[in-house]
Amino acid sequence: MPSCLGLYVETNLIKYAKVTKDKDLLKVEAFGVKFYDKIGEAINQIVSETFSYKAPISINLSDEAYEYFYFFNLLNKNDLKKAIETEFESYCKEKGFNRAALETRYSLVQDIQDKEKVKAVYISSNKAEINKKIQETEGNNVSSLFPLPMCIPNLLEVKEKENVLVVNMEEKTTLTTIIDAGIYSVDKLEEGIEPILFSINEKENSYSKAYEICKNTTIYTMEGRELLQEEGNSYLEDIMPTLYNIVQKVKDYVDNSVNKIDKIYLTGTGCIINNVDLYFEEYFTNIPCEILKPYFISENVKINLKDYIEVNSAIALAMQGLGYGVKNINFKKPNLMDKIPDALKITTGKKNKEENPDSKKTKSKLPINFSFSLKGKVDVIERWLIRTISGVFAFIIIYTIITTFLKIQTDIKTAEIDEVIKDTSAQISTIEGQTAKLKAKTSEFNRQIEVFKNYNKEKEENLKSKNAIPLLLTRIMNVVPKGVTLTSIENSNNTHIIINCQSKDYDSLSFFMGALKIEGILNSTTSTPGVKQNGIISVTIEGDLP
Repeated sequence: MPSCLGLYVETNLIKYAKVTKDKDLLKVEAFGVKFYDKIGEAINQIVSETFSYKAPISINLSDEAYEYFYFFNLLNKNDLKKAIETEFESYCKEKGFNRAALETRYSLVQDIQDKEKVKAVYISSNKAEINKKIQETEGNNVSSLFPLPMCIPNLLEVKEKENVLVVNMEEKTTLTTIIDAGIYSVDKLEEGIEPILFSINEKENSYSKAYEICKNTTIYTMEGRELLQEEGNSYLEDIMPTLYNIVQKVKDYVDNSVNKIDKIYLTGTGCIINNVDLYFEEYFTNIPCEILKPYFISENVKINLKDYIEVNSAIALAMQGLGYGVKNINFKKPNLMDKIPDALKITTGKKNKEENPDSKKTKSKLPINFSFSLKGKVDVIERWLIRTISGVFAFIIIYTIITTFLKIQTDIKTAEIDEVIKDTSAQISTIEGQTAKLKAKTSEFNRQIEVFKNYNKEKEENLKSKNAIPLLLTRIMNVVPKGVTLTSIENSNNTHIIINCQSKDYDSLSFFMGALKIEGILNSTTSTPGVKQNGIISVTIEGDLP
């Protein structure tokens, strides 16, 4: 019986479910929630606990983006594929995205507004993020990487002509709209359960305890709000604002939707909070709101149905890995090793009694058919020789396949590395250009600052000089002694002052010069020797304004 291990991975948390398919019957063999510090170790533990050593593993994609393009349905498959790719390349060019750095998938659905057109739900994700996801799970049998919002509808049996909205409240909230049993659109909300867990974790210092607190929290309806106030719940202040924001965003989406929504299904971590469906129904009085239950799980099972609902995301991923849901949305490229047969069978023409007569030729899964038909009696030496030659030949074929596989994988990785380097170089060039512009702006800004400083300094000097001369004259007037006559006062530059004065005696001139020094009217005061003519002594005094 084929089985698949679904892993929904988010920050600090992994939800897992191992689903087995027996004809048309599905069974969840093992499931649970694990908190982790190192994701690789946590996945190894889950594989060991669920005995999934050989089972393929299906994991959720992260941070994928959704775009929508419309085309006439008369295009053939190849032309439609080219048109979709051309449209996305134009979109990348318009948005400034590097197309080579993105891995893409798409699904088609009938356009509801125009029956002559088809709608392409186009999904893209950064190759670096995909490689990081695969590296985190390296060593495990990860075969699938799916966008979760495209897988969640696997849990439903949607009726035709019924419009359904699936609200998946995980780390981030996604809205998957299903019209006429087909996934019509996926919308992502910024609001999710992450702020609730983070806020409680800040108080309890335990992410697992925060999760359990949410699981044991009950939201009361309008009739029970008084009971809520009486009992008190210190964590509702962390839970209710975020839930309110989610409900309002969903309500805005439904109110603005062109298509009438008949039913709302709730799933994800948000559903571990008791009565969350009743809380939604208070805002959607005309639309039924219910918790999403996997359609193949009976309510009379021994395990609590809520425990299954808790890991809905992991179950949906496992079902997608088993072939359910939308095709061709696996973002993990298949390895060539998956195509190598489990064994190479070589047969001879000699048959045992138990051998089927029709089994002379054994077909291999490879395009080459290995078979020998040797007639006649074969002795022991010849038999060993045939076996040796066959073994060597098989070894050469296997060696060739493995080396070819390694070369192809090396080329693929090299191409991916080149794309990442190219994208990184482009980003670096952009940053360098922006840095150069920033430096030029900074230099211009500094120049302007220097101009303003010089202007202010010059203005201050001018103002200082303008006020200094009248002040100087006033101070000189107060100290000039009787008998000293000032013939001229000259301001040779901004601060240097030259005073020409005369008197009949040297004592008055000496007293005047001393007063200029003592009163601090001039600094660095000097004077010329007195020149006496016709009984009048003339002196030139020089100094600087303080």
